[in-house]
Amino acid sequence: MAEDRRGQRPSRGGAGADRGSSAGGRSGSSPRGGSAASRGKDSRGGSGGGKDSRAGDTRGDSRGGQRGDARGKAGSSRGGYQGGGKKPSGSGDRAYRGRSEEKPRTSEQAVYDGPDLPENITGAELDRGIRAQLKGLPEKLAARVARHLAAAGMLIDEDPEKAYQHTLAARARASRLAVVREATGEAAYAAGHYAEALAELRAAKRMNGATDYLPIMADCHRALGNPEQAIKLAKSPSVANFSTEAKAEMTLVEAGARRDMGQLDAALRTLELAPLTSKSRSAWVVRLRYAYADTLEAAGRESDALAWFHRTHAIDSEELTDAAARADLLERRQS
Repeated sequence: MAEDRRGQRPSRGGAGADRGSSAGGRSGSSPRGGSAASRGKDSRGGSGGGKDSRAGDTRGDSRGGQRGDARGKAGSSRGGYQGGGKKPSGSGDRAYRGRSEEKPRTSEQAVYDGPDLPENITGAELDRGIRAQLKGLPEKLAARVARHLAAAGMLIDEDPEKAYQHTLAARARASRLAVVREATGEAAYAAGHYAEALAELRAAKRMNGATDYLPIMADCHRALGNPEQAIKLAKSPSVANFSTEAKAEMTLVEAGARRDMGQLDAALRTLELAPLTSKSRSAWVVRLRYAYADTLEAAGRESDALAWFHRTHAIDSEELTDAAARADLLERRQS
């Protein structure tokens, strides 16, 4: 049976949930601005709307003769062709290009612009700690960045790709802020851009020294086909100082990496060291139990797997997993 990673992937922001950060401002969590509107209004491709058009300048053809005829004439326009003879090809076509003929936005400019911002998103939706980190920016810039981050937080579950685009717009304006790089990394992870997520979270870690992102970074390594690197991160000394929930997230990734390498027994041992019998009904306990049941089934221990799927379902009030359905399938198979 193909591996089901639903119970093994770390939750976004799970390791850093207490920081109020991550990819956006969803309901108090986290996932930055001047206006980009003015950048698209002035066309630089025309003649400057009244400035000298140099399209008809014949400097390259003849520096004498007919240039002198036009210099002393009252009312002569320097914007057009200055001499006699044959008019240079295309000079009239290039003069006074209208403002309406704006150049299309480049891909970099489109990233800077970002998706449209809903009017009802003000940036105040962000956690206070996130807003505090934006205070070093100019006021208008901070407001724009905050709105993009808040929009990302509200969209990350229903439209992670658009959330990611919002964080890219924030990063284009404030790439030196760790909270912006963190938000971009988490949104990239949610949207399945694992290489980009890994790069952004590494940048955030370099900026603020935080280790909260390690479980997500490790899972990115898994997704990119590098389970050895995931295990290496799981063995980082800083993991010992993680909260219980964060340790559980890292355990899930390490066990998954062991399975990726075909080490089912090692994956089971990794999970058995976690608090599987915790009385908590938190989501991290649900995911631990589900991962353990799933790994037991993969190892051919169906009776044990059935028991743990039932234990998972017993605390999965929010139906985060399909433990009930998996248990039903095993019961049918054994009957």
